Amino acid sequence: MWHDSVLGTIGNTPLVQLNEIVDNFPCTVLGKVEFFNPGGSVKDRIGISMIEDAEEEGLIEPGGTIIEGTSGNTGAGLAISAIAKGYRCIFTTTDKQSQEKVDVLRGLGAEVLVCPTNVEPDDPRSYYSVARRLSEEIPNSIYLNQYDNSANTQAHYETTGPELWEQTEGQITHFVAGAGTGGTISGTSRYLKEQKEEIEVIGVDPCGSVFHKYFHEGVFDEDEIYPYFTEGVGEDILPENMDFDIVDDFVEVEDKSAMQMTRRIAREEGLFIGQSCGMALAGAVQWMSEHRDELSADDVVVVLFPDSGFRYLSKTYNDDWMRDHGFLEKKPDVTADEVLSLRQKNADLIAAAPDDEIGDVIERMTDESISQMPVIDDDRDVVGSVTETRILNRLIENPDSRKDPVRTIMGTPFPVVPSSLHLEHLSAYLEEDAGAVLVEHGPDNDGYSVLTKSDLISALAGVGEANGNAS
Repeated sequence: MWHDSVLGTIGNTPLVQLNEIVDNFPCTVLGKVEFFNPGGSVKDRIGISMIEDAEEEGLIEPGGTIIEGTSGNTGAGLAISAIAKGYRCIFTTTDKQSQEKVDVLRGLGAEVLVCPTNVEPDDPRSYYSVARRLSEEIPNSIYLNQYDNSANTQAHYETTGPELWEQTEGQITHFVAGAGTGGTISGTSRYLKEQKEEIEVIGVDPCGSVFHKYFHEGVFDEDEIYPYFTEGVGEDILPENMDFDIVDDFVEVEDKSAMQMTRRIAREEGLFIGQSCGMALAGAVQWMSEHRDELSADDVVVVLFPDSGFRYLSKTYNDDWMRDHGFLEKKPDVTADEVLSLRQKNADLIAAAPDDEIGDVIERMTDESISQMPVIDDDRDVVGSVTETRILNRLIENPDSRKDPVRTIMGTPFPVVPSSLHLEHLSAYLEEDAGAVLVEHGPDNDGYSVLTKSDLISALAGVGEANGNAS
């Protein structure tokens, strides 16, 4: 059994139960994982729907040009459908979107024009305006306009909604989704509420978008519009596809919460998903926390996860980008020498010689309350290491071995690092098998100091307290 084209693989994406992140709630929480679509997102559903609707309406002829303003995912959905049907694609997007999204669109053969984000929707430079202008200038072309195109909502009414109803065997009680064009949440919810009116629909909006305030106060407040980083959700316009009447509540999520939750889902649930997925689950957790008393073990909450994490490798899954935007704490700029200066205990080197007796080393380790030490020869060369574990194993094997030289049980030498080595590289040494490192004190001092994981932890705790007191 096979499909005639890639279009046959769209839809019927899996529902996956979430466990770790939501284990403190009484209800079942499921993720509708849309990156299983061939174009990697929920927007594959509307790509084929909008093109086929345009064909039925006679709005485009064979060999024509599909034009659309997209944050990336709709473009990919349209591109794979256009390939199967023989159309050319031109997409406008904003400079806010990840480079991966632009690369995907170009990889699928589309032409991509990148427009400025921070302009008014009716500004001739906006990605809305540029798409409209191109459709007027290019013969046999159509601007599909996913924001106001009813085929967007209809696609979810005909596919996403029925899938959720069937996959949960009608047990779904809550549906949580972000909103951008409004098609996903509106079409899916309309179908679900036709099956069971009591199903609650919760929309999730990024801070900086207009939906949250408009839902709660009925006010389109331009002062609420400001730049945000979460891609593919929220709006600075009110799309015709957004049906507020079918939504029961709206919650608002900050960028930092969305980004951190995105990475938690990957790390704790094994789902490598995109920014708007993290925003949706952060919103779901926020809403469930506020309505905990209303939830029971019989409730089934479905959260829609729109796309894949591979679209955000240079952003959400890049530690430097996350720190630069305040979504991860910056690593303290600490050197090995500073870690040693912060620790409380004596920094003098305590070492064994290769010919020292094991019994003498045991006494020295006991007196100094240490569990490991380097082995250094008469030439001041680091030739090995000895740990209480190695000593214990030898004594169990041969209780009479206390007179044996340390060289008979020593392990590999601890790594030797310069005192100027920074934390990021220092911690990498300690994350490996080495239980400690030797810090070399420069050309004018041939001595060493032992630095352990516990030294590093204590020093960082001290740095954290100092930073906290200074704030």
